[in-house]
Amino acid sequence: MRIDVVNVSKKFKNHTVLENVNMELNPGKIYGFIGKNGSGKSVLLKIICGFYVPTSGEVLFDGKNVIKERDFAPSTRALIEKPSFLPHLSGYRNLKLLASIQDKIGDEKILDALKRVRLYDERNQKFSEYSLGMKQKLGIAQVLMEDVDILILDEPFNGIEKETTDALREELVRLKEMGKTIILATHIKEDIQTIVDVVYEFDAGVVKEVSREGL
Repeated sequence: MRIDVVNVSKKFKNHTVLENVNMELNPGKIYGFIGKNGSGKSVLLKIICGFYVPTSGEVLFDGKNVIKERDFAPSTRALIEKPSFLPHLSGYRNLKLLASIQDKIGDEKILDALKRVRLYDERNQKFSEYSLGMKQKLGIAQVLMEDVDILILDEPFNGIEKETTDALREELVRLKEMGKTIILATHIKEDIQTIVDVVYEFDAGVVKEVSREGL
């Protein structure tokens, strides 16, 4: 599924967070959003998902303006900012509850997602008892489990050990090769430098495409 961001600007009161952003995001690619904290990366991700309405401009999914139609992004899952789940439920039960909303997958897919993020052994532990890295893994698992077309991950490797980070990079490349559209946002360029195809740099509301080799 192709995403077109067309002349998108976003203001909060008198503060411009994004200014006239344009980009074309195509299937089978990994896109990197690079920039300091507060540079507008998460705001654009929320606009793409339909959580924020742009002050001007539009976001099209295969030509469809879902914001204008008061809809959310189709076939999209996202982890933006800090993962948030029900603290008294286990990691598995939290994913089970989320999966029940659309009822597209069963236990096999849920457990498989937990294995892919290396959280399977802790699946019955309460979310409130999870470490920062474990919470992050659960957030990634909910993005992976329903086999959607568009995957959005904000600071995806925060608190995750190197071995699992390396395995997740390989998993994202595999999904790209399956034709998924993947967006990774981070302020640490080393997190995604080796796997991104296209890089957009965010700086004080201005977004421009830059060379991956120049990171």
